[in-house]
Amino acid sequence: MAKTESTGSTWRYRWAHRQNVRRVSTYRGAEAAWRRRDDELRRLRVLAAEFQGSAAAGAGLPLELAADEVVLWALPAAQLVEVRHTTVLPAPDLTVGPQTGPLRPRRPDGVRVTDAGMAVITSRRLVLLGGRGRREWAYGRITGLAHDPAAPVTLIQALDRRLTSGLLLPTDAAPDFRFKLTLAFADAIEQRVAVLAQLDELIAEHAQLKPFRPAVNTPAQARFTARVPGGRRTLAVAAAIALLVPAALIESDPSDPTGGAEVAAAATPAPTQSASPTRSAAPALIRPSPVRVTPPSKPTRPPRPSPSVNQGPRCGAPENPLGYDYCGGTRIRKPAAEVCDWFDCVPQFWSGRGYLVQCRDGSVSLTGGRPNACAEHGGVRRTVAK
Repeated sequence: MAKTESTGSTWRYRWAHRQNVRRVSTYRGAEAAWRRRDDELRRLRVLAAEFQGSAAAGAGLPLELAADEVVLWALPAAQLVEVRHTTVLPAPDLTVGPQTGPLRPRRPDGVRVTDAGMAVITSRRLVLLGGRGRREWAYGRITGLAHDPAAPVTLIQALDRRLTSGLLLPTDAAPDFRFKLTLAFADAIEQRVAVLAQLDELIAEHAQLKPFRPAVNTPAQARFTARVPGGRRTLAVAAAIALLVPAALIESDPSDPTGGAEVAAAATPAPTQSASPTRSAAPALIRPSPVRVTPPSKPTRPPRPSPSVNQGPRCGAPENPLGYDYCGGTRIRKPAAEVCDWFDCVPQFWSGRGYLVQCRDGSVSLTGGRPNACAEHGGVRRTVAK
Protein backbone atom coordinates (compact mmCIF):
# COMPACT_ATOMS: atom_id res chain seq x y z
CA MET A 1 0.00 0.00 0.00
CA ALA A 2 1.28 3.47 -0.87
CA LYS A 3 2.31 5.67 2.00
CA THR A 4 -0.36 8.35 2.68
CA GLU A 5 0.81 10.10 5.82
CA SER A 6 0.14 13.71 6.70
CA THR A 7 3.16 14.90 4.70
CA GLY A 8 1.25 14.13 1.48
CA SER A 9 3.62 11.65 -0.05
CA THR A 10 1.23 10.49 -2.82
CA TRP A 11 0.07 12.38 -5.88
CA ARG A 12 -3.52 12.42 -4.64
CA TYR A 13 -2.52 14.23 -1.46
CA ARG A 14 -0.40 16.69 -3.44
CA TRP A 15 -3.32 17.34 -5.80
CA ALA A 16 -5.71 18.00 -2.89
CA HIS A 17 -3.18 20.36 -1.29
CA ARG A 18 -2.72 22.38 -4.49
CA GLN A 19 -6.45 22.62 -5.09
CA ASN A 20 -7.16 23.77 -1.54
CA VAL A 21 -4.40 26.40 -1.63
CA ARG A 22 -5.70 27.76 -4.95
CA ARG A 23 -9.30 27.88 -3.76
CA VAL A 24 -8.44 29.57 -0.48
CA SER A 25 -6.30 32.16 -2.27
CA THR A 26 -9.11 32.94 -4.72
CA TYR A 27 -11.64 33.16 -1.89
CA ARG A 28 -9.49 35.52 0.17
CA GLY A 29 -8.95 37.86 -2.77
CA ALA A 30 -12.68 37.95 -3.53
CA GLU A 31 -13.57 38.50 0.13
CA ALA A 32 -11.08 41.36 0.45
CA ALA A 33 -12.54 43.10 -2.62
CA TRP A 34 -16.08 42.57 -1.33
CA ARG A 35 -15.19 43.97 2.10
CA ARG A 36 -13.55 47.08 0.62
CA ARG A 37 -16.69 47.94 -1.31
CA ASP A 38 -18.90 47.15 1.69
CA ASP A 39 -16.88 49.49 3.90
CA GLU A 40 -17.08 52.25 1.29
CA LEU A 41 -20.86 51.89 0.95
CA ARG A 42 -21.34 52.05 4.69
CA ARG A 43 -19.03 55.09 4.95
CA LEU A 44 -21.12 56.89 2.34
CA ARG A 45 -24.30 55.93 4.21
CA VAL A 46 -23.01 57.49 7.43
CA LEU A 47 -21.80 60.58 5.55
CA ALA A 48 -25.15 61.02 3.84
CA ALA A 49 -26.98 60.87 7.17
CA GLU A 50 -24.64 63.28 8.99
CA PHE A 51 -23.66 65.67 6.19
CA GLN A 52 -24.44 69.15 7.49
CA GLY A 53 -22.92 72.57 7.05
CA SER A 54 -22.67 75.75 9.06
CA ALA A 55 -22.40 79.46 8.49
CA ALA A 56 -19.22 79.52 10.56
CA ALA A 57 -17.53 77.30 7.98
CA GLY A 58 -17.60 80.23 5.55
CA ALA A 59 -15.72 82.57 7.87
CA GLY A 60 -12.70 84.06 6.16
CA LEU A 61 -13.91 83.21 2.65
CA PRO A 62 -14.43 86.07 0.17
CA LEU A 63 -18.02 84.90 -0.25
CA GLU A 64 -21.24 86.54 0.88
CA LEU A 65 -23.82 84.04 2.12
CA ALA A 66 -27.57 84.49 2.07
CA ALA A 67 -29.55 84.44 5.28
CA ASP A 68 -30.41 80.73 5.05
CA GLU A 69 -27.22 79.63 3.24
CA VAL A 70 -24.49 77.54 4.87
CA VAL A 71 -21.14 76.22 3.66
CA LEU A 72 -21.12 72.42 3.33
CA TRP A 73 -17.62 71.73 2.00
CA ALA A 74 -14.59 73.56 0.56
CA LEU A 75 -11.73 72.30 -1.61
CA PRO A 76 -8.69 74.63 -1.90
CA ALA A 77 -7.40 73.21 -5.21
CA ALA A 78 -9.71 73.22 -8.23
CA GLN A 79 -9.54 74.40 -11.84
CA LEU A 80 -12.23 76.04 -13.92
CA VAL A 81 -12.73 74.35 -17.31
CA GLU A 82 -14.86 75.21 -20.33
CA VAL A 83 -15.99 73.11 -23.27
CA ARG A 84 -15.03 74.49 -26.67
CA HIS A 85 -17.95 72.93 -28.51
CA THR A 86 -21.63 73.05 -27.68
CA THR A 87 -22.87 69.89 -26.01
CA VAL A 88 -26.01 68.71 -24.23
CA LEU A 89 -25.55 67.20 -20.79
CA PRO A 90 -28.01 64.87 -19.03
CA ALA A 91 -30.28 66.31 -16.37
CA PRO A 92 -28.91 66.15 -12.81
CA ASP A 93 -29.83 62.95 -10.97
CA LEU A 94 -29.36 61.54 -7.50
CA THR A 95 -27.32 58.46 -8.44
CA VAL A 96 -24.77 57.71 -5.74
CA GLY A 97 -22.30 54.91 -5.13
CA PRO A 98 -18.55 54.38 -4.79
CA GLN A 99 -16.32 54.92 -7.79
CA THR A 100 -15.99 51.62 -9.69
CA GLY A 101 -12.83 52.44 -11.64
CA PRO A 102 -9.76 54.61 -11.03
CA LEU A 103 -9.73 58.17 -12.31
CA ARG A 104 -6.77 59.26 -14.41
CA PRO A 105 -5.28 62.73 -13.92
CA ARG A 106 -5.96 63.94 -17.44
CA ARG A 107 -8.04 66.57 -19.18
CA PRO A 108 -10.53 65.27 -21.79
CA ASP A 109 -10.30 66.43 -25.39
CA GLY A 110 -12.16 69.64 -26.16
CA VAL A 111 -11.89 70.93 -22.56
CA ARG A 112 -9.65 73.87 -21.69
CA VAL A 113 -8.58 75.30 -18.32
CA THR A 114 -9.40 79.00 -17.86
CA ASP A 115 -8.88 79.63 -14.14
CA ALA A 116 -7.95 78.04 -10.81
CA GLY A 117 -8.92 78.57 -7.20
CA MET A 118 -11.06 77.24 -4.32
CA ALA A 119 -14.25 75.24 -4.88
CA VAL A 120 -17.00 75.81 -2.29
CA ILE A 121 -20.22 73.80 -1.98
CA THR A 122 -23.00 75.62 -0.15
CA SER A 123 -26.59 74.69 0.49
CA ARG A 124 -27.71 76.80 -2.51
CA ARG A 125 -24.87 76.85 -5.06
CA LEU A 126 -21.45 75.68 -6.20
CA VAL A 127 -18.85 78.46 -6.30
CA LEU A 128 -15.30 78.67 -7.64
CA LEU A 129 -13.26 81.49 -6.09
CA GLY A 130 -10.66 81.86 -8.83
CA GLY A 131 -7.77 84.20 -9.46
CA ARG A 132 -9.63 85.90 -12.33
CA GLY A 133 -12.95 86.22 -10.57
CA ARG A 134 -15.81 84.18 -9.18
CA ARG A 135 -17.84 81.58 -11.06
CA GLU A 136 -20.98 80.12 -9.48
CA TRP A 137 -23.71 77.66 -10.42
CA ALA A 138 -27.01 77.95 -8.52
CA TYR A 139 -28.71 74.57 -8.03
CA GLY A 140 -32.07 75.97 -9.15
CA ARG A 141 -30.63 77.01 -12.54
CA ILE A 142 -28.63 73.88 -13.36
CA THR A 143 -30.09 72.09 -16.41
CA GLY A 144 -27.36 69.52 -17.05
CA LEU A 145 -24.62 67.82 -15.05
CA ALA A 146 -22.17 65.04 -15.95
CA HIS A 147 -19.21 63.41 -14.21
CA ASP A 148 -16.51 62.04 -16.51
CA PRO A 149 -16.11 58.31 -15.68
CA ALA A 150 -12.38 58.27 -16.53
CA ALA A 151 -11.17 61.77 -15.57
CA PRO A 152 -11.78 63.96 -12.47
CA VAL A 153 -13.91 66.43 -14.44
CA THR A 154 -17.47 67.57 -13.65
CA LEU A 155 -19.29 69.57 -16.34
CA ILE A 156 -22.31 71.76 -15.65
CA GLN A 157 -24.87 73.55 -17.82
CA ALA A 158 -26.90 76.45 -16.45
CA LEU A 159 -29.72 78.61 -17.77
CA ASP A 160 -27.78 81.85 -17.35
CA ARG A 161 -24.62 80.68 -19.14
CA ARG A 162 -24.12 79.92 -22.84
CA LEU A 163 -20.99 77.77 -22.63
CA THR A 164 -20.71 74.52 -20.72
CA SER A 165 -18.24 74.83 -17.87
CA GLY A 166 -17.21 72.88 -14.80
CA LEU A 167 -14.38 71.89 -12.50
CA LEU A 168 -11.21 69.80 -12.85
CA LEU A 169 -10.27 68.39 -9.45
CA PRO A 170 -7.43 66.31 -7.96
CA THR A 171 -8.08 62.62 -8.55
CA ASP A 172 -8.14 61.75 -4.83
CA ALA A 173 -10.70 64.47 -4.02
CA ALA A 174 -13.03 63.99 -7.00
CA PRO A 175 -15.15 61.09 -5.57
CA ASP A 176 -15.94 62.96 -2.33
CA PHE A 177 -16.67 66.15 -4.25
CA ARG A 178 -19.14 64.38 -6.53
CA PHE A 179 -20.91 62.67 -3.62
CA LYS A 180 -21.21 65.85 -1.55
CA LEU A 181 -22.40 67.85 -4.56
CA THR A 182 -25.14 65.24 -5.07
CA LEU A 183 -26.14 65.52 -1.40
CA ALA A 184 -26.25 69.32 -1.64
CA PHE A 185 -28.39 69.16 -4.78
CA ALA A 186 -30.67 66.58 -3.10
CA ASP A 187 -31.14 68.89 -0.12
CA ALA A 188 -31.98 71.77 -2.44
CA ILE A 189 -34.86 69.76 -3.96
CA GLU A 190 -35.71 68.08 -0.61
CA GLN A 191 -34.70 64.57 -1.70
CA ARG A 192 -32.11 63.59 0.93
CA VAL A 193 -34.35 60.66 1.93
CA ALA A 194 -34.16 59.27 -1.63
CA VAL A 195 -30.34 59.25 -1.45
CA LEU A 196 -30.40 57.39 1.88
CA ALA A 197 -32.86 54.83 0.50
CA GLN A 198 -30.64 54.26 -2.53
CA LEU A 199 -27.60 53.65 -0.34
CA ASP A 200 -29.56 51.20 1.83
CA GLU A 201 -30.55 49.30 -1.33
CA LEU A 202 -26.94 49.18 -2.56
CA ILE A 203 -25.77 47.82 0.80
CA ALA A 204 -28.47 45.12 0.79
CA GLU A 205 -27.63 44.06 -2.79
CA HIS A 206 -23.93 43.94 -2.00
CA ALA A 207 -24.54 41.79 1.06
CA GLN A 208 -26.01 39.09 -1.21
CA LEU A 209 -22.78 39.02 -3.23
CA LYS A 210 -20.57 38.05 -0.32
CA PRO A 211 -18.35 35.15 -1.47
CA PHE A 212 -18.75 31.77 0.19
CA ARG A 213 -15.84 29.87 1.69
CA PRO A 214 -14.97 27.04 -0.75
CA ALA A 215 -15.37 23.40 0.18
CA VAL A 216 -12.22 21.44 1.04
CA ASN A 217 -10.95 19.00 -1.59
CA THR A 218 -10.02 15.53 -0.38
CA PRO A 219 -7.49 13.11 -1.90
CA ALA A 220 -10.36 10.78 -2.84
CA GLN A 221 -11.63 13.43 -5.31
CA ALA A 222 -8.41 13.39 -7.34
CA ARG A 223 -8.80 12.02 -10.87
CA PHE A 224 -6.20 10.27 -12.90
CA THR A 225 -6.08 13.20 -15.34
CA ALA A 226 -4.40 15.22 -12.58
CA ARG A 227 -1.24 13.19 -13.12
CA VAL A 228 -0.99 14.22 -16.78
CA PRO A 229 0.73 17.59 -17.43
CA GLY A 230 -1.99 19.90 -18.65
CA GLY A 231 -4.79 17.72 -17.27
CA ARG A 232 -7.87 17.16 -19.40
CA ARG A 233 -6.77 19.54 -22.09
CA THR A 234 -3.74 17.39 -22.85
CA LEU A 235 -5.90 14.25 -23.02
CA ALA A 236 -8.42 15.99 -25.26
CA VAL A 237 -5.72 17.11 -27.68
CA ALA A 238 -4.20 13.63 -27.72
CA ALA A 239 -7.59 12.05 -28.40
CA ALA A 240 -8.26 14.48 -31.24
CA ILE A 241 -4.89 13.73 -32.82
CA ALA A 242 -5.49 9.99 -32.47
CA LEU A 243 -8.74 10.37 -34.41
CA LEU A 244 -7.46 12.79 -37.04
CA VAL A 245 -4.33 10.87 -38.08
CA PRO A 246 -6.11 7.62 -39.15
CA ALA A 247 -8.76 9.65 -40.92
CA ALA A 248 -6.13 11.55 -42.86
CA LEU A 249 -4.42 8.30 -43.88
CA ILE A 250 -7.69 6.77 -45.09
CA GLU A 251 -8.61 9.83 -47.11
CA SER A 252 -5.19 10.05 -48.75
CA ASP A 253 -4.59 8.19 -52.11
CA PRO A 254 -0.84 7.57 -52.52
CA SER A 255 0.35 7.00 -56.08
CA ASP A 256 1.69 3.61 -57.19
CA PRO A 257 5.45 3.64 -56.52
CA THR A 258 6.11 1.49 -59.60
CA GLY A 259 4.68 4.15 -61.91
CA GLY A 260 1.87 1.87 -63.19
CA ALA A 261 1.17 -1.81 -64.02
CA GLU A 262 3.33 -3.71 -66.46
CA VAL A 263 2.16 -6.59 -68.69
CA ALA A 264 4.68 -9.35 -69.55
CA ALA A 265 5.05 -10.37 -73.25
CA ALA A 266 6.11 -13.84 -74.40
CA ALA A 267 9.66 -14.15 -75.72
CA THR A 268 10.00 -15.39 -79.34
CA PRO A 269 13.14 -16.74 -81.01
CA ALA A 270 14.79 -14.55 -83.62
CA PRO A 271 17.27 -15.71 -86.29
CA THR A 272 20.79 -14.37 -86.08
CA GLN A 273 23.73 -14.37 -88.51
CA SER A 274 26.22 -17.17 -87.87
CA ALA A 275 29.69 -17.90 -89.29
CA SER A 276 28.92 -21.62 -89.48
CA PRO A 277 25.90 -22.80 -91.54
CA THR A 278 25.61 -26.03 -89.54
CA ARG A 279 25.06 -24.30 -86.17
CA SER A 280 22.04 -22.14 -85.35
CA ALA A 281 22.13 -19.27 -82.90
CA ALA A 282 20.59 -19.73 -79.45
CA PRO A 283 17.14 -18.29 -79.04
CA ALA A 284 17.11 -14.77 -77.47
CA LEU A 285 14.49 -13.29 -75.12
CA ILE A 286 13.01 -10.03 -76.30
CA ARG A 287 11.85 -7.73 -73.42
CA PRO A 288 8.94 -5.73 -74.72
CA SER A 289 8.39 -2.16 -73.61
CA PRO A 290 6.24 -1.98 -70.50
CA VAL A 291 2.61 -1.22 -71.22
CA ARG A 292 0.92 1.10 -68.68
CA VAL A 293 -2.57 0.11 -67.82
CA THR A 294 -4.75 2.79 -66.27
CA PRO A 295 -6.45 1.40 -63.17
CA PRO A 296 -10.18 1.88 -62.89
CA SER A 297 -11.17 5.06 -61.12
CA LYS A 298 -12.23 4.77 -57.53
CA PRO A 299 -15.74 5.71 -56.58
CA THR A 300 -16.04 9.17 -55.07
CA ARG A 301 -16.35 9.05 -51.33
CA PRO A 302 -18.54 11.51 -49.51
CA PRO A 303 -16.57 13.93 -47.31
CA ARG A 304 -16.38 12.68 -43.77
CA PRO A 305 -16.72 15.07 -40.84
CA SER A 306 -13.65 16.08 -38.92
CA PRO A 307 -13.63 14.01 -35.75
CA SER A 308 -13.49 15.82 -32.43
CA VAL A 309 -14.10 15.14 -28.81
CA ASN A 310 -17.34 17.07 -28.86
CA GLN A 311 -19.24 16.74 -32.12
CA GLY A 312 -21.27 19.70 -33.28
CA PRO A 313 -20.48 23.40 -33.89
CA ARG A 314 -18.86 25.35 -31.09
CA CYS A 315 -18.45 28.73 -32.85
CA GLY A 316 -14.86 29.10 -31.66
CA ALA A 317 -15.21 27.60 -28.19
CA PRO A 318 -12.50 25.13 -27.09
CA GLU A 319 -13.31 21.43 -27.30
CA ASN A 320 -14.97 20.30 -24.10
CA PRO A 321 -17.26 17.50 -22.92
CA LEU A 322 -19.55 19.98 -21.16
CA GLY A 323 -21.38 21.05 -24.33
CA TYR A 324 -20.46 24.74 -23.83
CA ASP A 325 -20.11 26.91 -26.95
CA TYR A 326 -20.42 30.46 -28.26
CA CYS A 327 -23.31 29.78 -30.64
CA GLY A 328 -26.10 31.10 -28.44
CA GLY A 329 -28.64 29.24 -26.40
CA THR A 330 -29.29 28.75 -22.72
CA ARG A 331 -27.18 30.96 -20.47
CA ILE A 332 -25.04 29.14 -17.92
CA ARG A 333 -25.43 30.47 -14.39
CA LYS A 334 -24.14 27.38 -12.58
CA PRO A 335 -21.20 26.05 -14.63
CA ALA A 336 -19.72 22.64 -14.02
CA ALA A 337 -16.98 22.37 -11.40
CA GLU A 338 -14.42 21.43 -14.06
CA VAL A 339 -15.17 24.38 -16.39
CA CYS A 340 -11.73 25.90 -15.70
CA ASP A 341 -10.08 22.69 -16.93
CA TRP A 342 -11.38 23.45 -20.46
CA PHE A 343 -11.71 27.25 -20.53
CA ASP A 344 -9.28 29.99 -19.50
CA CYS A 345 -10.98 31.35 -16.38
CA VAL A 346 -10.28 34.84 -15.03
CA PRO A 347 -8.77 35.22 -11.55
CA GLN A 348 -11.36 34.96 -8.79
CA PHE A 349 -13.69 33.23 -11.26
CA TRP A 350 -15.91 31.55 -8.65
CA SER A 351 -16.60 34.82 -6.86
CA GLY A 352 -18.69 36.02 -9.82
CA ARG A 353 -22.46 36.23 -9.54
CA GLY A 354 -24.02 36.10 -12.99
CA TYR A 355 -23.90 33.96 -16.11
CA LEU A 356 -20.90 32.66 -18.06
CA VAL A 357 -19.43 35.07 -20.65
CA GLN A 358 -16.23 35.34 -22.68
CA CYS A 359 -14.19 38.52 -22.22
CA ARG A 360 -12.43 40.28 -25.08
CA ASP A 361 -9.04 38.90 -24.03
CA GLY A 362 -10.33 35.32 -24.48
CA SER A 363 -10.85 34.43 -20.81
CA VAL A 364 -14.24 33.49 -19.38
CA SER A 365 -15.95 35.12 -16.40
CA LEU A 366 -19.02 34.43 -14.27
CA THR A 367 -20.11 38.10 -14.21
CA GLY A 368 -22.48 38.18 -17.17
CA GLY A 369 -25.39 40.55 -16.60
CA ARG A 370 -23.57 42.43 -13.84
CA PRO A 371 -22.34 46.04 -14.06
CA ASN A 372 -18.78 46.30 -15.37
CA ALA A 373 -18.62 42.62 -16.37
CA CYS A 374 -15.09 41.73 -17.60
CA ALA A 375 -14.04 45.28 -16.69
CA GLU A 376 -10.39 44.26 -16.24
CA HIS A 377 -10.35 42.11 -19.39
CA GLY A 378 -11.56 44.47 -22.12
CA GLY A 379 -15.30 44.01 -21.58
CA VAL A 380 -17.71 41.28 -22.64
CA ARG A 381 -17.21 39.70 -26.07
CA ARG A 382 -19.98 37.07 -26.17
CA THR A 383 -22.06 34.73 -24.02
CA VAL A 384 -21.11 31.14 -23.31
CA ALA A 385 -24.18 28.97 -23.88
CA LYS A 386 -25.19 25.34 -23.75
